[in-house]
Amino acid sequence: MNFQKTSLAPGLYFVATPIGTARDITLRALDVLASADVIAAEDTRSLRRLMEIHGVPLEGRRILAYHDHSGAGARARIIESLSAGLSVAYASEAGMPLIADPGYDLGRVAAGAGHMVTCAPGPSAVLTALTLAGLPTDAFFFAGFLPNSSGARKSRLEALRDVPGTLVFYESPKRVAASLSDMAEMLGEDRQAALCRELTKKFEEIRRGSLRELAADYQGASVKGEIVLLVDRSHSQSVNESDVESALRTALETHSVRDAADLVSEMYKLPRRPIYQQALKLAKGGKG
Repeated sequence: MNFQKTSLAPGLYFVATPIGTARDITLRALDVLASADVIAAEDTRSLRRLMEIHGVPLEGRRILAYHDHSGAGARARIIESLSAGLSVAYASEAGMPLIADPGYDLGRVAAGAGHMVTCAPGPSAVLTALTLAGLPTDAFFFAGFLPNSSGARKSRLEALRDVPGTLVFYESPKRVAASLSDMAEMLGEDRQAALCRELTKKFEEIRRGSLRELAADYQGASVKGEIVLLVDRSHSQSVNESDVESALRTALETHSVRDAADLVSEMYKLPRRPIYQQALKLAKGGKG
């Protein structure tokens, strides 16, 4: 038995849970789960199983469900418990609560009502992937899940292209090939990247390479498990917009819009899509 049942001060305790290996949970997290007056979870079954593995008894306590589809009613019941002077432990299904997981509204409302809000920190897929990817960790931007449609996904990637830090994404195995292809197009084929799959689990895998190489590796491949994608920051030198426009005008004198965009994007090592859009405007007589 590795936990201690203690008296918790009234308040909301966010509890981090393992992203894979059950033994990654912290002793403090077990203490909080053993001691809280009320327990809430994104997935009640997975938390109940985790508590069973570590021998933490419920002792008559129910595990309340609180997730993205719970609505205001479930949140109100938790706030009522806090208002009654009780301690409430909340755990997301895996990793840190709120990090692409529910809990933001709960924490905001609880703090706004004057209740103590604290955290028993622990495993995080974002930080674990950053540690293993072999990419710079001095600055990073967590972008969560990209949009499902390719058009919206490309627009989002375009907005993130020049972020001065490693980009971190969560991705579905069903969309990973399409996302890598769009990343190669929008962020640059030579950008270094890493695909981290099934972190801390039996079949953990880290694949590193350029976006071009990873997109080719996963094209048509069957992928399973939870995935974190990381992309290095852009290392391209700043390019003067007037130089790009001048190069496009020159290329359009002897090439089609498509070929002119290809030439200039390759010349300046820039993503092709915005260059193609600019070439279209110039070909129609507009300004870049």
